[in-house]
Amino acid sequence: MNGATPFETAQVDQWCNFASQEIDIPAAVWVFPILGLIQNNPAATPAAKADISKVLDILNKHLETRTFLVGERITLADIVVATSLYRLYTKVLDANFRKAYVNTNRWFSTITNQPEFLAVLPATPLCVKMEVAPASAPKAETKKPAAEEKKPAEKKPEAKPESKEEDLEALAEEEAKAESKKKNVLDSLPPSNFVLDEWKRQYSNTDTREVAIPWFWEHYDPEGYSLWFADYKYNQELEAIFKTCNLLGGFIQRLDKVRKYAFGSLLIFGTENDSVIKTAWLFRGKEIPAEMLECDDSEHYVWTKVDTTNAEQREQINNFWAWDGFKNEKPFNQGKVFK
Repeated sequence: MNGATPFETAQVDQWCNFASQEIDIPAAVWVFPILGLIQNNPAATPAAKADISKVLDILNKHLETRTFLVGERITLADIVVATSLYRLYTKVLDANFRKAYVNTNRWFSTITNQPEFLAVLPATPLCVKMEVAPASAPKAETKKPAAEEKKPAEKKPEAKPESKEEDLEALAEEEAKAESKKKNVLDSLPPSNFVLDEWKRQYSNTDTREVAIPWFWEHYDPEGYSLWFADYKYNQELEAIFKTCNLLGGFIQRLDKVRKYAFGSLLIFGTENDSVIKTAWLFRGKEIPAEMLECDDSEHYVWTKVDTTNAEQREQINNFWAWDGFKNEKPFNQGKVFK
């Protein structure tokens, strides 16, 4: 269900994130007003339609040579993405809208007609005519009777949540606020002369070899920061370069919690079906932050702490920052920076 290999598991995770980030939001903007769940905003609907068209096009191209999203059998990726598309296909994606997405339609029909899917949703009727949300009519003002107007305003009882869902939503919001107020242990470390944000500005705005790297070593604080190499464990499973790029992109997307405390260079070496991933990281503190270890992707790498007194290892960090100068590696292909 989660993929036959660690690499496929990562792909499943990517598709699940794709559903929550790229499908669920525009789908809600388009469909929820039709269901009466939110107020209709006519100006937002065209943008939502355009976003859904892009999503369907991505899926259509991916499924051109595939039966399922990952591997050769149904995985959680198929279930999650199909479920995110369910209301769209039954409410608004009429024959005219979906005719350009033959591969996506075929895949959706395959998934929703599986016995396990039918056990939950007995039938998935495809949309015949695109439903439209009712226009929001302004409420008519009614004048209160004179006698009523003279009455002093009564104190209304405090409003209570209307449903368990609202209770859960309020609880989740409170938990999120409490979580954000927790002080990170890295914020309690002694002040350092090395300012991470300033390094990121130097790296982004100056010549890497001539200016940024000399600045880095001039200001680097080994007591307040640490450097790490991290090599991908499953290079033998890497296929097309674009898939490897997506793998790294997904990794970076799941690292928002550590952004304040880290900088990374994630590089791909080699060519199609013969590539490797190697990365280098700068972290606040002397160990790998908990926020990095909480990310499932971190388990797919072998981590090695850099000895900054070793000239060879220092030069290798320079190469990672500059994306050049590597020896005994496959040809450099491309990279991503986390900052």
